[in-house]
Amino acid sequence: MTERPRLEVLDGLRFVAAMSVLAYHYTAIAHVWHRSAAEVFPSQPFAHGWLGVHLFFLISGFVICLSSWGRGIGSFLLSRAVRLYPAYWLSVLVVAAGLTVWPGLPWRPTTLDVLVNLTMFQDAVGAPEIADVYWSLWAELRFYLLFSLLVWWGLTYRRVVAFCALWLGATALATAFLPDGGVVQTVLTTDYAPLFTAGIGCYLMYRFRPTFASWAIVAASFVLALPPVMRRNQLESKAGEIIPNGPVIVLLAVWFLLIVAVALGWLSWVRGRWLVVAGALTYPLYLLHLDLGGALLYLFQWRVPPPLLVPAVTGIMILVAWLVHRYVEQPLAPRLRHALRRSAAHARGPVHRERATSARPQSAHHNAPVRDLVRKQRPHVNGDPGT
Repeated sequence: MTERPRLEVLDGLRFVAAMSVLAYHYTAIAHVWHRSAAEVFPSQPFAHGWLGVHLFFLISGFVICLSSWGRGIGSFLLSRAVRLYPAYWLSVLVVAAGLTVWPGLPWRPTTLDVLVNLTMFQDAVGAPEIADVYWSLWAELRFYLLFSLLVWWGLTYRRVVAFCALWLGATALATAFLPDGGVVQTVLTTDYAPLFTAGIGCYLMYRFRPTFASWAIVAASFVLALPPVMRRNQLESKAGEIIPNGPVIVLLAVWFLLIVAVALGWLSWVRGRWLVVAGALTYPLYLLHLDLGGALLYLFQWRVPPPLLVPAVTGIMILVAWLVHRYVEQPLAPRLRHALRRSAAHARGPVHRERATSARPQSAHHNAPVRDLVRKQRPHVNGDPGT
């Protein structure tokens, strides 16, 4: 199958997802302002912006399947590490430093907290997260680990369909019979598994063609994604207020339809180098916007009107994200890739060197008796002796 061009529209959708989450954090939560968000923005236009993370997960399912097709397990894990860790390490150190020097905070990270967070597996060992936004990375990591098993086996259409069907089925059973969570729900990532599988189903539509199986994966994923979204919506309620589920269902449906439209080629006209740049800024922007941008909002909220302050801080954080991408991710990613490859080669080097030594041809002098013996014993082929 010929290689397809880069889907620049997905870069743009990544940026939309990041801006959705940013707008929600900057306008709809009291954590940033240290007072009621409704007091700052009474109309609450971005009250459902937290659903931007769900768009992230949909895109992730699509892109991870796309980028890992034809790769081995080592290449897959290497690409994920190189993509995630450089900007993440910086964010851990910057946020930890801010928490350490900011006065009046009830909790300050210890050195052990920082070291554990640098691994990105703090949730797995029950360590506190340095930044609130890291929870979504733990969901991504569990998806990568599950999908890596399929990559190790080898990606084919049937295997990917079976993987999605098994994951969705296990998710439905775990949700029905293990409502209190536990290890099984943690491993299966039950609240977000349908988003990843929907993205994978859309990629199958894109790479091959829409089939009953791929449509069934997307439809079942949407149905299973609804209950967790509605539960989260009710958690957003204040003082027992019942929040209608209609808006979040509609917005989730819009996210699904956008990824389906990408898969069917309906958005192939959305192109531009600026989309690639925007997509590159998404990850550092997501990592740093809440803690750094939130600190700026808190410091200047009494000096600058919030409707002006939020766009200004948003612009600053986009600039910061560009600086992180340009001066941290771009130079560090290839070095990290080289270091990991060298480490992997060194780990298996002795075996390979031994094999190479045993397979190395001897000199002509040492090979001569063997060659002569072979020539004597080998029959002539097509009248050409010693061929």
